[in-house]
Amino acid sequence: MASSRLFTFIVVLVVYALLELYVFSGIRHTFKNPTGQKVLLGLYYFSLIVFVIGIITLFTNFSNGYSQATWWPNLIIGLNVTFFFTKLFFVVLLLVIDVESLISFIISKFSNDPLSSPQRRKVLKQLGVFAAAIPFSAYLYGVFRGRYDYRIHRLTLKFPDLPATFDGFRIAQISDVHSGSFDNYNAVKGGIDKIQQQNPDLILFTGDMINNLAEEVEPYISLFAGLKAPQGKFAVLGNHDYGEYVSWESAAAKDQNLEKLKGHHKQMGFHLLNNAQVALQKGEETIKLVGVENWGKKPFPQKGDLKKAFAESKADDFSILMSHDPSHWDLQVLDFPQKVHLTLSGHTHGMQMGVEIPGFKWSPVKYRYPRWAGLYQKAEQYLYVNRGFGYIGFPGRVGIWPEITIIELKKA
Repeated sequence: MASSRLFTFIVVLVVYALLELYVFSGIRHTFKNPTGQKVLLGLYYFSLIVFVIGIITLFTNFSNGYSQATWWPNLIIGLNVTFFFTKLFFVVLLLVIDVESLISFIISKFSNDPLSSPQRRKVLKQLGVFAAAIPFSAYLYGVFRGRYDYRIHRLTLKFPDLPATFDGFRIAQISDVHSGSFDNYNAVKGGIDKIQQQNPDLILFTGDMINNLAEEVEPYISLFAGLKAPQGKFAVLGNHDYGEYVSWESAAAKDQNLEKLKGHHKQMGFHLLNNAQVALQKGEETIKLVGVENWGKKPFPQKGDLKKAFAESKADDFSILMSHDPSHWDLQVLDFPQKVHLTLSGHTHGMQMGVEIPGFKWSPVKYRYPRWAGLYQKAEQYLYVNRGFGYIGFPGRVGIWPEITIIELKKA
């Protein structure tokens, strides 16, 4: 196993080195202007320094899992991701130009008229450098502003069997706080204030309050405790809440961390629904709010138990389910005997990067999670996947902004 990891590390290092050499060559041979070349090469050398500092940062700050980051490691990681995707974009453009040049060279051997001149290739490469400024700017914005650029997503869902007294009922959903990643208290407060400004009837949190350690959320307990809703605040656990991604000195220590986190939920005013349900009442009518512990495709924990959670349900109940991982909907919820009108999930973060414009949305995470952000429907059942309130790993958001969801239920 150790030799396999070493081999993988060496392969990755060699590929990365080749990528860097290709970028370096592209910059040197594209711009002959001394000033322009100095600026670009200076930026390139700076990216290498940031890369080295990033490796040191990872080993010194996250040796036991990604927990409680500060602004300094977040900045270094963010800059590394920014430089990596900018260079990758530039490399793709260079490859296209170089392949076209190779084809042109081969054709020229059989023709008196070459298809591509050196000057044309040079101009195309120069345009490629300027084009690379687009992802560079986008990722810089994502690191410095995007990760706290909270957006409100509003939707109205109509159900023929919604109890009449719940017509117009408003739910605020947040998910994936990952409090250990935060490094700006006031920015987080701004997001929480936005939730309260919506004056929802009910506030739901669909898992991953922390990255690994219960103590991560402690600076923000008073902020979340300040959230109020007439029908209360409820939550479920996500895969990160179980402390699966750090090395514990004992199983007891891991269990204690989870119990501590549950206590923090209570302090924040969130009622944890661990494979349980509660009846929300308005007048003489009720709807069932159901929560399950995390259930996802392996290796993610599969602690969710729908049978236990719906044990007290009746066939004609109107049900809302909180389940952290959206894959649960396809693999178990849709075929469950009890009809689940609306399932609320999170987990994917939309990979924190992608494109969302009217009529089109895309993120690389769609190839792992087909239902990765927004609303999905099958027959009379809905799934809504929240894009996440926080972030983890990459301390930024590019195109997929942190989300506060406001859902209004209407009787059809």
